[in-house]
Amino acid sequence: MTRMTTRSRSRVARLFRNNRSQAVRIPAEFELPGDRVLIHREGRKLIIEPVGGPRSITELLAEWRKEEPLGSEDQFPEISDLPVGPEDIL
Repeated sequence: MTRMTTRSRSRVARLFRNNRSQAVRIPAEFELPGDRVLIHREGRKLIIEPVGGPRSITELLAEWRKEEPLGSEDQFPEISDLPVGPEDIL
């Protein structure tokens, strides 16, 4: 895979249809890592970025450890209703 650079020369890329979606053929020098991207608009520009999330459960857990603990407002509320009891239907 080609290394990503911070700034490169612009190139024209070809648009095509893939079923009902529009797709863009990305030149090799602009290749992105992974198999998913984030996409959003900024005015008339369409920004495509690599997804930089964890690649394993170990990386995911390590990222979660960095997060602030949940506050009381994020906890499940106490439920005063008791669950429905079993019924004999036969």
